Amino acid sequence: MNKFNPIILAYYLPQYHPFPQNDEWWGKGFTEWTNVGKAKPLFKGHYQPKVPTELGYYDLRLPEIRQQQVDLAKAAGVTGFCYWHYWFGNKRQLLNEIIDDVIESGKPDFPFCFGWANESWKAKQWNKDGTGDKMLMEQIYGGEQDYREHFEYALKAFKDKRYVKIDNKPVFLIYRPDLVPADFVPYWNKLAKEAGFDGMYFIGRINATNISKEACVKKNIHNFTCERWASGYQNNSIARKIVIRLQSKLKHVRVAVPYKACIPFFTDEVEDIKENFIPCLIPNWDHSPRSKRGALVLEQPEPKYFYQHAKHVLELVKKKKNQLVFLKSWNEWGEGNYMEPDIKYGRGYIDALARAINDVKYLDK
Repeated sequence: MNKFNPIILAYYLPQYHPFPQNDEWWGKGFTEWTNVGKAKPLFKGHYQPKVPTELGYYDLRLPEIRQQQVDLAKAAGVTGFCYWHYWFGNKRQLLNEIIDDVIESGKPDFPFCFGWANESWKAKQWNKDGTGDKMLMEQIYGGEQDYREHFEYALKAFKDKRYVKIDNKPVFLIYRPDLVPADFVPYWNKLAKEAGFDGMYFIGRINATNISKEACVKKNIHNFTCERWASGYQNNSIARKIVIRLQSKLKHVRVAVPYKACIPFFTDEVEDIKENFIPCLIPNWDHSPRSKRGALVLEQPEPKYFYQHAKHVLELVKKKKNQLVFLKSWNEWGEGNYMEPDIKYGRGYIDALARAINDVKYLDK
C-alpha cells in the first residue's frame, strides 16, 4: 500500500495590490477587494458580502501578510501555492510583482509552482451572446523567441529549492491548454533538459464544456486536472436542470444550487484514481461579486460539507503513487472561492481540510 502523503497545491491569486494597468482600466487603487466589498446579497439567505477576518482586506505587498497566509495554509495541511502567472507574450506580464519578490527574498519558505493563466484580459460585459467585451491585454504566442524569453523568466523560479518538482520536472499548470501552440510544450521540455531538469511536468486544466483531454494530448500534454465546480448543475438530467433554472430565476440569479447537492459531481472515481489525473478540491463558489446576477452560486457551502468532499477525494488519492491534489482556491475572494478565514465560517475550511487529511491518514491504523 502507498504511504499517504498528499501534495496539496492551492491556487493563489496575486491581485491584492494596486498596479498601473488596473488603475487605468478600473480606477485608482482598484484591487480584487474592490468587487468583494461592493457585493450585495441577491436573494434571501445569500451570503454576501464575504468579509475576511484574521487577515483583513490585505495588501500582498506586505511580506508579513504572505507569511500569515503560509501559516494558515500549513494549519490546513496545504503543501504549497500554485501562483497564477500572467505572461501575455513578448515579455508582457501582469501581477508578477508579488511572486518576483517571493523569489528574490526567499520568503516565505513555502513550496510553490506556477499556473499559467494564458487567456486574454477583457472588460466583461456579461452579455448573454458574449458581445461587448473590451480587450485589455491580448494573449499572444510569439513563437520560439517568445517561448525562450518566457522560459528564461520562469527558470529562476524553477531553480528555486521551494519550486515543486516531480521526478526532477518543474510542475507547470496551463489554464487553457487548448490555446497553446503544439510546438510550445516540446520546446520547453528541450529548454528544461538543457537547464539540468528531466523535462517539464505539464498539467492541462480540462473541463466539462470546451477543454477535453484529447485537446491536451494534441498539444503534447499528458497530465490533467479538472475543476468540476459547475458540474452540480451541468451534469444533471434535463428535468433537474429545468427545476434548478426555475428556482434560480425566482432568486434573480443565473444558477443557484446547494453546495451539498454538488458534492457527488466534484469527483470522478474512474478518472481521479489515474496516475496522470490530478483531482481538485472545491470548498465553495460564488461568482456574484464579479458577474452580479449572471453568477453561478453554490449555496450554503458549509465547512462540514467541504470536509465530506475533501475526505472522499483524499481517500481516492491515498490509493495512488502520484498523490498530487489541487485546491481551488486559496484566496479567490471575488469568486467566493477561498480558504482564508471569514466572518461567517472563521477557520472552518482550514479546520475541515486538516481534519479530512488526518482522518484519511489514520483510517487504516
